[in-house]
Amino acid sequence: MKKILACTLGNCVHVAGTMNFLGLAENEGYDTEFLGMGISVDDLILSINKKNPDIVALSYRLTPEPLIGILKELKSKIDNIEPKNIIWLFGGTEPTGLVAKESEIFDKIFYGHEDIDEVIHYLKGGEYSQEEEYPRDIISRIKSKYPYPVLRHHLGLPTIEETVEAIEKIAEAKVLDIISIAPDQNAQEFFFDQDKMDKRLDSAGGVPLRTPEDFERLYNAAQRGNFPLLRSYSGTKNIIQFAEVLNETINNAWCAVPLFWYSELDGRGPRKVKDAIKENQEVMKWHGERNIPVEVNDPHHWSLRDAHDAIGVADAYLVAYNAKAMGVKDYIAQYMFNVPAFISPEMDLAKFLAKIELVESLQDKNFRIYRQARAGLASFPADLNQAKGQLAASAYLAMAIKPHIYHVVGFCEAHHAATAEDIIESAMIVRGVLRNEFLGSIDMTKDKNVQRRKEELVEEAMIIIDAIKSIGPKGVDPLTDPNTLAKAVEIGILDAPHLKGNKAAKGSLTTRVISGAMYAYDNENKRIIREEERINTILKESNIFPDVKKSS
Repeated sequence: MKKILACTLGNCVHVAGTMNFLGLAENEGYDTEFLGMGISVDDLILSINKKNPDIVALSYRLTPEPLIGILKELKSKIDNIEPKNIIWLFGGTEPTGLVAKESEIFDKIFYGHEDIDEVIHYLKGGEYSQEEEYPRDIISRIKSKYPYPVLRHHLGLPTIEETVEAIEKIAEAKVLDIISIAPDQNAQEFFFDQDKMDKRLDSAGGVPLRTPEDFERLYNAAQRGNFPLLRSYSGTKNIIQFAEVLNETINNAWCAVPLFWYSELDGRGPRKVKDAIKENQEVMKWHGERNIPVEVNDPHHWSLRDAHDAIGVADAYLVAYNAKAMGVKDYIAQYMFNVPAFISPEMDLAKFLAKIELVESLQDKNFRIYRQARAGLASFPADLNQAKGQLAASAYLAMAIKPHIYHVVGFCEAHHAATAEDIIESAMIVRGVLRNEFLGSIDMTKDKNVQRRKEELVEEAMIIIDAIKSIGPKGVDPLTDPNTLAKAVEIGILDAPHLKGNKAAKGSLTTRVISGAMYAYDNENKRIIREEERINTILKESNIFPDVKKSS
């Protein structure tokens, strides 16, 4: 274990930065000791010779002129220090950092404008000074920073030229680790059948990418600054072909694919639910075979359509189960907060703790899980100042689950599509939240109401999972069988109010927010319907083995 000695020099009493640095170092396994503030050169040398540190971290944040003499004295006496292979660090303001640089004593200087993720990366043994030292895959990028999350934001402006320019600005700003490219709907559905495109819909929902060379232009734009990774939305048709294009052109950081959606359920593609499930599983398998991480962005689609919380929790487990069964090795579990927009923060957190408990029960040495959090788009007001508050509040709540990835949603999205300037500002708002988070925060996960609701949701979600198992034929795994899963939607085990009238779904579920949580609800009798009752009613109506009990 490496030992760090730290202090402020001369008459400097500003110790907050030093203490924060030592706190980060302790989290990374260093043995740290703070010698005090305003330590003289002679006392510093005595302490170093006595304590034999590997690293000495010095700080000075006053006017720079007195520091010149202090460091000149230190340099003249440095030969009296044993051992000789000490790593010298300096932290201060930009003017004092320049003085420290001139002294030629220090191996690393922090000028005060570095963010916490850069400090953590250094403590882990990295240095963001050259292109090759920026990790070029998402798992390495996560490991270089965690517990500081890597940050991503989506981008898709009306033209390729605008999008290229925005990527260049964002990369130079060094505020994001991943830029998620949003192709327009024409590209997602008709990239390989462009004669079928409705040209009037070009740029609807994203950038009009039409050739592999278009994707390569975006990749080349990111080769600067902090070299952010790129990823793209999956196609809604010919999706394995689309995945091949993404892999070959932008080195797609990870695949995001649903299980049930981009089908007749949501109208974003022509596929039948059963066919969509089968093809989406094939996409998971294709990426798993190539060791490309996979995100199954499915659970929030149910919640966006006002399904009650237990369905969202059950689906989170179900889609992770499918990813594992398809051979995915690195799984990115997305947790979209504020969906629906009027759920309370307390109950929202409980829902995600329930999801995490079930999803991470599947984790083993061959199936590694990474948490990704974000705010729900519908929670952002059109007033831009209020929207900035929502971005910060949602990010602070999401930090309670210790995400590996934080998906920044631009504060402006309810008003206009995010420009490079909007994205940079949104990322800096989140970085401000993170700076406070790393000073220490209240552990909201231990709240008794949060824990009570979490346990309730775990229990009810497993009732749903057991119900799906009960309707499957013998000889197959019902949780991965496309026929069984499609049937679960058809008869209403998985359902949502917004699916009313959809030929592929039951569409009979009604829900209501009560005390901040979303429940299945009986409008006629004005009461919550518990999951055991709801599921048994569905099974009896479908002439399927009844009486699914609470899971043990």
